[in-house]
Amino acid sequence: MKFIVIILTILLSYSSVCLSNENAENNTRNIEVGNKLFLYLPGEPEFENVFEVNKDGTILLPEIGKVVVINKQVSQVEGELKTLLSDIYVAMEDFYVEVRSRDIIINVLGYVNTPSQVSIPFDGNIQMVISAAGDLKPGAQLDRLQIRRGEEVIEFNYKAYLDSGNSKLLPKLKSADTVFVPVSPLLGNVQIDFDAQTLSASGDASDNSAITLLGEVHNPGSFSFKEQMSVLDALMRAEGVTRYADVTKIRVINDKTPIIFDLKAYLDKPNNDTMPRLKSGSTVYVPIMVDDVNTTSRTVYIMGEVQKPGAYEAADSTNFLDILANAGGPTRFAETRQIKILTPDGESILFDLQGYSEGLTSVTVPDLNPGDVIFVPEKTDQNEKSWLKIPPKRAIKIIGAITSPGRYEWSTEMDFTDLLAHAGGPTKGANINDIKIVRNGDVTQRFDLEKYTITDGQLTLPQLIAGDTIIVEELPVDPGNNKSQWIRQESSKSIYIMGQVGSPGRYAFNDNMHFIDILAAADGPNANADLRNIRITHRNGNTARVSKLDLALYFETGDETLFPHVLPGDTIFVPEKDKDWLRTPKEQVVRIMGAVQKPGRYTFNDTMSILDALAEAGGPSSSALIDKIVVVNHSCCKEQSRVFDLEAFVKNPNSVNLPVLRAGDTLYVPDKGQDLLSQFRSNFLDFVTIIALVVGL
Repeated sequence: MKFIVIILTILLSYSSVCLSNENAENNTRNIEVGNKLFLYLPGEPEFENVFEVNKDGTILLPEIGKVVVINKQVSQVEGELKTLLSDIYVAMEDFYVEVRSRDIIINVLGYVNTPSQVSIPFDGNIQMVISAAGDLKPGAQLDRLQIRRGEEVIEFNYKAYLDSGNSKLLPKLKSADTVFVPVSPLLGNVQIDFDAQTLSASGDASDNSAITLLGEVHNPGSFSFKEQMSVLDALMRAEGVTRYADVTKIRVINDKTPIIFDLKAYLDKPNNDTMPRLKSGSTVYVPIMVDDVNTTSRTVYIMGEVQKPGAYEAADSTNFLDILANAGGPTRFAETRQIKILTPDGESILFDLQGYSEGLTSVTVPDLNPGDVIFVPEKTDQNEKSWLKIPPKRAIKIIGAITSPGRYEWSTEMDFTDLLAHAGGPTKGANINDIKIVRNGDVTQRFDLEKYTITDGQLTLPQLIAGDTIIVEELPVDPGNNKSQWIRQESSKSIYIMGQVGSPGRYAFNDNMHFIDILAAADGPNANADLRNIRITHRNGNTARVSKLDLALYFETGDETLFPHVLPGDTIFVPEKDKDWLRTPKEQVVRIMGAVQKPGRYTFNDTMSILDALAEAGGPSSSALIDKIVVVNHSCCKEQSRVFDLEAFVKNPNSVNLPVLRAGDTLYVPDKGQDLLSQFRSNFLDFVTIIALVVGL
């Protein structure tokens, strides 16, 4: 505790020192254009707002006019203003001047969206000024921004700041400075709308140090030079080479000396020694490939749905698969079962590549000869409904609450989850606890997908064969508002819940669910529910039986054994307080009579006291004798009464003095009128006794 106090003391001392240093620095700094001053003059509404220092260095005061405050300290301005205002205003004892904001005024001109005069904090920078002026226009020259301060012109590289984030590259601003943003020399003399991306792609150079890229590149032009820039960096700046580029003969000109660079050899075996470095003013030329198609007597052609169609030279040892692999293989749109080989003699040979890959012995790889043409056709639209694409002996049907129900091709290497994933999976309203597998018109198996997922795959997946049908049923949407959906759910798999719950109705139930699950599904008990007398009718056996649940006791103890074991077909009834159709027995209530607000029978348990019972009855009335409350205890052997002084208990509370109240007892609160009548009867009997004694004497 002492350590915490010491730390807090140090922090408070440090913050007070920092605050005092800040105030001292604020008072010693001269007032500049754009600063906002607050003049404290109590009772004068004209002085409630701050006064901004105009660009001429003055503030405009009521009854006084313009007063020069620029380049003066706060104490000096306070003395001068106090002298001027004393002639007009009387209460000047508490007058003081405070600098509320050290803003400075900067003029922003040039190629910005909103040239204007802006106000920024005294420690702001160029980026804040540009942002206040609506940011730069596309085409602004970032490396030659200017600050004009009187006759002085300060030029700086704003692009270098944006590249590095080094704020030291930006000059400090002073109030009344002018920031000028020049336009790039790449723009013409006529103002037109243009695409900034196109302008940047055509080059961003603005001086003689630029490098020039031309030839078979996607965006030839002049680009700004950077130190340690390589040919590969320059080509990437021009968005790479075209498909017609001869990358083995790239020419690099440095200091009027050409160098031949083989980019393909470098990519095959990277070596920085073979990568020429560029200098300022270098030129890179990418020539066009002259012989892009070479036709010989051993050429084989491949076209259609392959990655790289074209003409390929085939040696004597080259077969069909070599040519197909050299062309990048079939695309995902290729119909690999109907590949055609066209010979120069006009013969057409069909080849089933998929069948060959599946190991069918009847399919062999065809021989190729020079001049042959391999054609890989495009598969038909898969969205087109046709049973001819997949025969029944290779298909499985999946229907019901599935994202994409339909017929799907089946293979022995697939399992149930593969098929379910291929169909998009179940919808959010699917009953995944009872998935049916139909074979030859009969339900041969039921599968619980949820149980499979929570048992880490210990449950065995159903074995499927081609021709099976999988049915995924849909759960009722809302038992309260869509009761017509109940017919889609078997009663033997449902639990009924009624009475004082948020949404009584019929709910799906399985072995993985708990009593709390079904109660929560019905939105739980409402405010009128009697939690201590919940009844469950078990209807899943040969005979029905009823069990009782004290849900309030569970919330008090957390004892899970209090919950009954419920099964589909059972009925849960939550009664209403004090209106249960089975009327609360007398062994669970106390009777409260006499001078109380609401006499009657009240449910009582061992956790309650006599004070709880009085509170349930609304408390004693104004005419009650609270010092003579009678508690009648009913036991199996005899009945006893005890007087309880509530007034004394309120004055000196002690739970030991509270009488024990049990279920079945009676609580009686007498009225003051009854007490006066008893006193009158007692006094009258005493008077008669005295008269009899006198007469007897």
